[in-house]
Amino acid sequence: MEVIITLVFSSAMLIFMIYPAMKIVEFIETKTEVNNKMYNILTVVLTIVLSLVIGMGLYYL
Repeated sequence: MEVIITLVFSSAMLIFMIYPAMKIVEFIETKTEVNNKMYNILTVVLTIVLSLVIGMGLYYL
């Protein structure tokens, strides 16, 4: 049951985590060369990871 509640919290946070993920990828882009495909993949992966972290934080804190 804990996993389901965490995923529900995370799904609600997906929309709000897009902007921070884009900013993190833009910061990475200033440090290294990132092509368009990698930029998109990094943005999606970071959005999901940030959402899961916030979802776990909401559940456990």
